[in-house]
Amino acid sequence: MAFDGITVANLVQELNASLNGGRIYKIAQPESDELLLTIKTPAGQKRLLISASASLPLIYLTADNKPSPMNAPNFCMLLRKHISNGRIISISQPKLERIISIEIEHLDELGDLCRKYLIVEIMGKHSNIIFCDTNQRIIDSIKHVSSQMSSVREVLPGRTYFIPDTMEKSDPLTVSEAVFSELLIRKPMSLSKAIYTSFTGISPVAAEEICHLSGLDSSIPASELSSDLMLHLYKQFRIYFDQVTEGAFKPCIYTDGKEPKEFSSLPLTHFAALQAIPYDSVSALLQDYYSMKNTLTRIRQKSADLRHVVQTSLERNRKKYELQSKQLRDTEGRDKFKVYGELIHTYGYHLPEGSKKLEALNYYTNEMVTIPLDPAKTPQENAQRYFEKYNKQKRTFEALSTLIQETQDEITYLESISNALDIALEEDDLIQIKEELMETGYVKRKFSKKKVKITSKPFHYISSDGYDIFVGKNNYQNEELTFQVATGNDWWFHAKGCPGSHVIVKANNEELPDRTFEEAGRLAAFYSKNRGNDKVEIDYIQKKHIKKVKSAKPGFVIYHTNYSLVIDSDISGIRQI
Repeated sequence: MAFDGITVANLVQELNASLNGGRIYKIAQPESDELLLTIKTPAGQKRLLISASASLPLIYLTADNKPSPMNAPNFCMLLRKHISNGRIISISQPKLERIISIEIEHLDELGDLCRKYLIVEIMGKHSNIIFCDTNQRIIDSIKHVSSQMSSVREVLPGRTYFIPDTMEKSDPLTVSEAVFSELLIRKPMSLSKAIYTSFTGISPVAAEEICHLSGLDSSIPASELSSDLMLHLYKQFRIYFDQVTEGAFKPCIYTDGKEPKEFSSLPLTHFAALQAIPYDSVSALLQDYYSMKNTLTRIRQKSADLRHVVQTSLERNRKKYELQSKQLRDTEGRDKFKVYGELIHTYGYHLPEGSKKLEALNYYTNEMVTIPLDPAKTPQENAQRYFEKYNKQKRTFEALSTLIQETQDEITYLESISNALDIALEEDDLIQIKEELMETGYVKRKFSKKKVKITSKPFHYISSDGYDIFVGKNNYQNEELTFQVATGNDWWFHAKGCPGSHVIVKANNEELPDRTFEEAGRLAAFYSKNRGNDKVEIDYIQKKHIKKVKSAKPGFVIYHTNYSLVIDSDISGIRQI
């Protein structure tokens, strides 16, 4: 995620437009490292959430309120004493640092007008909220940093506030061409890394975008660039940051299906394969992005037990399959034992007693063969021994053929469950998957009088030509879509030879355009185990040719004479309902 200096610049622009001149009405501290300021402005009441969490530092405008502890922490009480009812004079960002300084004007105990600074540092585990006086002397901070904790800077009451320059980075908004070239050339690393380690506020994603806009390979060292290419890179760098200087921000979230992959305040053209969701407000973007991320994280945590059950069963069945396959291979030579028995019956009448071998013509191949014999047995007994060996391996082969198919079906089924867990985006999806695992005996059902309510629904898309496309999230939904929702002339799609969703296109008894076939194919590719591959083979056929396998697990079907297409899994242009 690119919570870099560019995003902070976008935030500062938005906060200035929304909060400048506003009065701080309420100050709350919902968490030990979090503040929630309520600010009254001419446009109405606003809430500013500030978090210095080591794992997720944030600052943005929000409409949501959060419960606070009954007894306010000391830092919160200090802020209430000094800046409650204070007026916000300005909100600024030093250079392009991930720092926001809020200048507040208020009356002190004697009624004199004075100014204070609330400084928010968005710096990963070093994030902090620092309260300073007019002379930049620290009054207090939400996190105290002693000399034992940091050799670079102490953050304690009474100390002078300063920004630590540990990386000696330059300001990208003012850098000259000569300094730009010198900084990059002296770093023996990839071009993109040289850019984001040389200038403040640039994330690896932004550095990659600058290289992409310049048409340069981001992995080569800057020292390999000619002077002309370096000048071209600098000009593109300048154009890119002119957007920051001019405030021409275009905040977007980039998603892969429903999963958010990245966000940025400036366009990321090298993410052309992802779907871009534009926002008017960077605060709304941040709130939505982290809300979606938190939802996915929570879903993955909640699905951990189910994943463990599925993965354990998969590993067990794969080992069983390998063992059964080895045993099956051992029966491949069974026919020769039958031939040996027949040849002994044919040619063994002249064998002397105690013979250890028989050399005879194999009348099936017209080749001479040597058949080992047990000298303690008669020719008839030796023949019978080979016939028994043949029959035993034949029975083993027949039994293993059935068992291997059952094991393979079990592996395929478990892989389909694993794919359904990857697709799951909501807790309701997990409930239905757990119910299926209980039905098939992989998870023990707990007795409960309360019936489980299933509310999960298939994905619903609309093709560019206006046709409804439904995608099953799990085996139950696949079966429902194929055998209840779809009618005879609707089209059915599925990734060939791998676990994936059933995709149904409602044809409305019409002939589908080629574009709809392609979009349905992309959805089948995306919601399969082959998602992300450049090319995925898709089978498609009218629903009337799909048959359910008798006594098979949910979602298993058979079909013949299908059509095929090879396509990518990019669904960015398909509208979801």
